[in-house]
Amino acid sequence: MNLDDFSDLIERPDSGVRREAEERRERLAVPPGALGRLDELGEWLSAAQSAVPVRPVDNVHVVLFAGDHGVAGLDVSARPAGSAHLLVRAVLDGESPVAVLARRQGLPVRIIDAGLDCDPALLPDEVVRHRVRRGSGRIDIEDALTAEEAEQAVRLGMAIADEEADSGTDLVVLGDLSVGGTTAAATLVAALCGTDASVVTGRGGAAIDDLVWMRKCAAVRDALRRARPVLGDQMELLATVGGADLAAMTGFLLQCAVRRLPVILDGVVSAACALVGQRAAFRAPESWLAGQVSGEPAQAKALDRMALTPLLDHGVTVGEGTGALLALPFVQAAAALAAELPERAEDGADKSADGSADGSAENGDSGE
Repeated sequence: MNLDDFSDLIERPDSGVRREAEERRERLAVPPGALGRLDELGEWLSAAQSAVPVRPVDNVHVVLFAGDHGVAGLDVSARPAGSAHLLVRAVLDGESPVAVLARRQGLPVRIIDAGLDCDPALLPDEVVRHRVRRGSGRIDIEDALTAEEAEQAVRLGMAIADEEADSGTDLVVLGDLSVGGTTAAATLVAALCGTDASVVTGRGGAAIDDLVWMRKCAAVRDALRRARPVLGDQMELLATVGGADLAAMTGFLLQCAVRRLPVILDGVVSAACALVGQRAAFRAPESWLAGQVSGEPAQAKALDRMALTPLLDHGVTVGEGTGALLALPFVQAAAALAAELPERAEDGADKSADGSADGSAENGDSGE
């Protein structure tokens, strides 16, 4: 499997639709620019949907890819290695921020176990049945996945994207549930952007102290040495320093771009996967939207490389799709405004059908 093949499968959005959306915006009663970024989002949705006016964004699903990373065994995370299943359980029990927000908005949350390091019996079958392997390798000294596992994970993500598109989903809120995932994500971003480990290494969703941060930097540095020789092959890059959940998320993003299914990205993990996808298919980011600033330097680097500007900057660092979900009402508001605001009345448009100002009184007809 070659991810570069997606470049031929992803079509450029119809420029005519985008132009028609812009022209419609010029005709609205609210002056152009008065709605700020909402105008831009409305045009983005029109292009993604190939529809003017924009269709409502009502059928939204939250999709979370879950996995454990062997590099977490180096104590580079505030959470214990192999504990991502506890994050999954919190979502299933409705006790995590993303679960609370999704419940508040009436949205279904789908969790895909791509590489959790736990007994499958601990979680429902609909979560664990897709698992590629139990935990990903320690990327500082070994590959995260075999070549076969990397392809299986990418195809898993593609299959989930097809299921979402076929079910009529209007938009996906994408997130991850991982321990050690930000270390793998930072390595991918550093490799693809040609930067050093210290430039991309952040503090993670659960903040770490300086000593842990230094261990994390060292892990990214060592993994980066292993990543650089395979930069020409995105599948091999995911196998070397990615992980089952990251590979699945990359496949998901690319297939969503093929199916013209818009996606809101969350934090550094989804941004890193998007950057891998952009390297394979340069038009793919036209289907993606950056939901929020996570505070991770690798996320900022990746989004800048893809020319994606986050919608929100509220200091939310919890991850798990929370920031992307917070951006959803903004997107839905843009869709509603683009579709429902009236157009400006043309000269004389306020006159009645018989050409008079009020229909009868000024032309001498009393109506009696």
